[in-house]
Amino acid sequence: MKVRVDVMLKEGVLDPQGKAIGHALANLGFKGVGEVRMGKTIEFELSAANADSAKEQASAMAEKLLANLVIEDYRVTVL
Repeated sequence: MKVRVDVMLKEGVLDPQGKAIGHALANLGFKGVGEVRMGKTIEFELSAANADSAKEQASAMAEKLLANLVIEDYRVTVL
């Protein structure tokens, strides 16, 4: 099964990459862009019996390696 894990900084955590992207967009003439947040996406194949099992395995991976739970939240999607 294909799985996607999206990792984003938690609300209230300073996001310097997001700020830099926001400033760059404004400098390029894109108006009306609000707050920009930068994150990462990890996609991988998993051998799992069903979608629930795949989601459980991917969540364990996110909590142990893919996300820093102190400053980041994650979302698992089975594709």
